[in-house]
Amino acid sequence: MPPGPRHVELHRTQRIGWLRAAVLGANDGIVSTASLVVGVAAAEANRGAVLIAGVAGLVAGAMSMAAGEYVSVSSQADTERADLDRERKELATAPDYELKELETIWVGRGLESDLAHEVARQLTARDALAAHARDELGITAVHAARPVQAALASAGTFAVGAALPLVTAALVRTAAITIAVSATSLVSLAVLGGLAAGAGGAGIVRGAARVTIWGAFAMALTALVGRLFGAVV
Repeated sequence: MPPGPRHVELHRTQRIGWLRAAVLGANDGIVSTASLVVGVAAAEANRGAVLIAGVAGLVAGAMSMAAGEYVSVSSQADTERADLDRERKELATAPDYELKELETIWVGRGLESDLAHEVARQLTARDALAAHARDELGITAVHAARPVQAALASAGTFAVGAALPLVTAALVRTAAITIAVSATSLVSLAVLGGLAAGAGGAGIVRGAARVTIWGAFAMALTALVGRLFGAVV
């Protein structure tokens, strides 16, 4: 009998590595830059000052996001490597104990003792370190830390998100910058939140609402500060 068509499953968890950093970067780019533009505009600065502040915020924010993601995810990668090194040593010095440990894990997942022992034995014979990394430490290829990927995704999406309020501020009348930037940014945040929630399998309305509410709060607070202090940049 000829083999049937290959069944390929694409799970949403495969997107976690880049999706979290991308959503965080785009959301932060919109919120922080829009808040900065709105705050400076509320202080009655001219268009040039508003745009200079916004561009500076875009560059600084993108670099900050890249550095922050790289450092934090690198720390995760360092921890994973340390755990794997320790597990590798334990497999070399106490293989029987490690086999029993793997067997206990499978018993805890619902297998009978004899079957759990056979599963642990076969997994150990094939790739003991991979088995313990997955079943004991929870380290898999899908969830493994990727610092460079996270840094690039976060910085790139931050710059894209930050560009929206800047383009809006450049196109509208100076007197309308505060309202126009706030409105377009909130709409963009709602769309971003909905798309991110949909990509992750969550409720679109809830995802859109949570980022929009926090974005509105940030912009309102910054506008208030700019209006109260009235500092022209």
